[in-house]
Amino acid sequence: MEAKKTPSADLTKKSGMFLNLGLLISVGLVLFAFEYKSFDDRNLKDLGQVADDFEELLDIPITEQPPPPPPPVEQPIIQEIPDEVEIEEKIEVNFDLDVKEDMVIKEVIIADAPVVEKADEIFDVVENAPEFPGGMEAWNDYLRKNLKYPTQARRMGIEGTVYVVFVVNTDGSIQDVEILRGIGGGCDEEALRVVSNAPKWTPGKQRGRPVRVRMRLPIRFKLG
Repeated sequence: MEAKKTPSADLTKKSGMFLNLGLLISVGLVLFAFEYKSFDDRNLKDLGQVADDFEELLDIPITEQPPPPPPPVEQPIIQEIPDEVEIEEKIEVNFDLDVKEDMVIKEVIIADAPVVEKADEIFDVVENAPEFPGGMEAWNDYLRKNLKYPTQARRMGIEGTVYVVFVVNTDGSIQDVEILRGIGGGCDEEALRVVSNAPKWTPGKQRGRPVRVRMRLPIRFKLG
């Protein structure tokens, strides 16, 4: 006789529902496993009550360090040198001279060596300078009487001072007349002519002896 099951005890009818329920639970467990996070509270400390001293550390003043001491100065070693030994030499002087009381020793006078002057030497500065007979006033009078204003210079309105250089010989004669600085217009030539034709001067002297002296004189040309 075949056994028969009641319809209420037949589980095959609900197998689909159980399968879906199992899948749903499995998927839920997998998602929970991935999303679950655990935290370890053993190493955590409560910092809520810790006092904050960072601002006080910033206010600490900077301490000034004293400069290092200077390095020691090495003093030079002074060595004492003994004084030089003075050597006394015995000099024998023979005073065996027959000096008579009536003997008179003449005083030796050392005179300066004579100064040798060259005959052709020309001096620029001497003790006694050459002089025109009668002085500079007579020289100016000589120029006024003998100096002629050049026509060219007068026509061109040239005026100024011509500087003449010449040599006064030991006999008072004049030579080597040259223009040191001229103004042109015929004034230079006229100055040379007047000086070259001048009478003899009184020669200059050096140590009381007549010498040749170089002279420099200005001759002025002025339109009146």
